[in-house]
Amino acid sequence: MIKFIKNISGDRQLWVYTILLMLFSFWIVYSASSNLANVYGKSSPLFFGIKHFIHVSIGFLIIFFTHKFNPKYFSHLSRIAMPVIVVVLLFTLTRGMTMGGANASRWIHLPGLGSVQPSTIAFVFLMMFSARFFGKNDLSKIGFIESIKRYWIWVFAVVGLILPANLSTAVLIFAMVVLISIIAGYPFKDLFKVFGISMLGVIFLILVLKAFPNRMSNRLDTWQSRIESFFDSSDNSKEIKLDDKNYQKTQAKIAIAKGGLFGFRPGKSVQKNFLPQSVSDFIYAIIIEEYSLTGGLIILFVYLLLGLRMFFVAKKTPDRYYKLLVLAVGLPIIVQALANMAVAVGLFPVTGQPLPLLSSGGTAIWMSSFAIGVILSVSRVTEQKEQKDLDDFITE
Repeated sequence: MIKFIKNISGDRQLWVYTILLMLFSFWIVYSASSNLANVYGKSSPLFFGIKHFIHVSIGFLIIFFTHKFNPKYFSHLSRIAMPVIVVVLLFTLTRGMTMGGANASRWIHLPGLGSVQPSTIAFVFLMMFSARFFGKNDLSKIGFIESIKRYWIWVFAVVGLILPANLSTAVLIFAMVVLISIIAGYPFKDLFKVFGISMLGVIFLILVLKAFPNRMSNRLDTWQSRIESFFDSSDNSKEIKLDDKNYQKTQAKIAIAKGGLFGFRPGKSVQKNFLPQSVSDFIYAIIIEEYSLTGGLIILFVYLLLGLRMFFVAKKTPDRYYKLLVLAVGLPIIVQALANMAVAVGLFPVTGQPLPLLSSGGTAIWMSSFAIGVILSVSRVTEQKEQKDLDDFITE
């Protein structure tokens, strides 16, 4: 164990916050999964607890092995991965499966891995590709048309293939891409042109989905229902039905209200028996119900600390590509966490975004782990360079 700890390098605080979230996820997923045991005919939540333990354990190994790689290799990996990602997304859109009925995500089944969510994988690799494009090119020498050919065409392809089945993920990906492009100094006049092309693409896609509703995954009705639900101020407290469009957000509000200032105590949640996505989309509501508003604020604080350490790693490295790489893969984790919490407390419409490192789900945990491993890789290389410079200075 001591030898293993010595092999861990990179930003120590980032390691601590990540491990704390992973450890807490064991208990909260085990507690919140009791309703799934009844739904899927399992005798005990232990089945889902063990499954989550395996996912998190693999995630930790992904962090460990990824942080040992030189971050320069991630540039080549993202470039090679983009064509593969587009093909997989196209296959998923036309041949993928829906899990859990109401689940907004599209999945494919891979032998040995089970069900995999390609959009989550595509998210991380597209952000890595974004860091590569903006970090390794002189934007002043690249015109708008050239940037379309070399970069934005891949963004449009990924977002366009995810959009019909998973609006929230597509919007989040595009928002993160735009944010990184602004941070990198991409010209605003060209960015407005990109927005124009994007709007035309969305309008065209909606027309296609309307014209051919049964040809591909089509969630236009779901989008409309969730938006209407968010702005629906009607009182549903007297009678709450499973098929009501406000059902999930109402149950989440009840869970938060029950948690109050003191909480129901760990493992004592009641609303987990009524929330269909108690271990994923609405796990934050269960956290507040069991651990009180104080517990919810502590989780929020840990994510903010995680984000601050990511900014610290980005600021510390002198390499422009490494800076953008850290921000590109790190910011989505924090934004996803804030979006999940905002949905639970009723500030956002239902999005289907997990709480990174806490929600159940193999693909989401593994890709968040991979992203953190990338950041730790940059941190490790930066620290090694600083130590080498210090040693050279001392020996001179």
